[in-house]
Amino acid sequence: MMHSKQPLAEVFGFRTTDHSDAAVRYRNHRLCPFNNKVPNCTKDKAKNPLGVCSIYHETAPVITCPIRFRQDWIIADDAAAFFFGEGARWSSLTEVRLNDANEKSAGNIDVVLVAYDDSGKVVDFGALEIQAVYISGNVREPFEHYMHDPRSHGEMDWSREPNYPRPDYLSSSRKRLVPQLVYKGGILHSWGKKIAVALNSSFFFTLPALKQVPKDDAEIAWLVYDLQLHSEAGDAPDRYYLSKVDEIYTEFEPALLSITTPHPGEIGDFIGLLQEKLDEQLETPPTNQTIESLF
Repeated sequence: MMHSKQPLAEVFGFRTTDHSDAAVRYRNHRLCPFNNKVPNCTKDKAKNPLGVCSIYHETAPVITCPIRFRQDWIIADDAAAFFFGEGARWSSLTEVRLNDANEKSAGNIDVVLVAYDDSGKVVDFGALEIQAVYISGNVREPFEHYMHDPRSHGEMDWSREPNYPRPDYLSSSRKRLVPQLVYKGGILHSWGKKIAVALNSSFFFTLPALKQVPKDDAEIAWLVYDLQLHSEAGDAPDRYYLSKVDEIYTEFEPALLSITTPHPGEIGDFIGLLQEKLDEQLETPPTNQTIESLF
């Protein structure tokens, strides 16, 4: 499988080969250009943040930080178009705690979009969940190596290093997406509230095929994005910009069932594995230790 020799696509919001004044400033001060709760990047460690926004997979950038999806807040515009009628007044609230009937936390909703009337009273809301991709391998080491000398290491060859970082789509769905839909999604669905899920196209295409419904009948909108390279004005280096490439509408329960239903292999293969292990056990004689008489 072909992959980029340089695993890092964006560091602190800029491509690794971007050495413009803006890119250098963001790297030097560990800043985040994507509407983080504070000006600085806070990923992994506040004092020594892991400022990797996206990594390459088969030469295409894949978003690994959920804050990266907040570029220009287009995800909020796209979700609001699904949640509310045209002309609605709305605002967005981030990291809103959701409790169950026993006041136990079901987790924080990434973004809650709130529609309000002329007096500022809440009249409707919808939940926007952001699903970045987990990484297998080690991304901290190439990040630290790059940050040691960005000009020399912008196109570094990391392909021969152990634990080359790659997106882990399976863990991303099993450990992140499914629990989000089961716990938070289950509460929101019981209230009759819509959900939008923002994710990378490469992640979405690893999910099982989802039965689509018309927008008006949908309970979930899957907002599918890619990072597309745009030319900047003048001589400024090209930058990646978040771009919506698709929008899939589904009902809640059928989508959850599709994602959580396993695809079993052949039982004969499993029996064969059991037979191998049993044969190994039977062929290995027990170890008997003789204790000599103490007298």
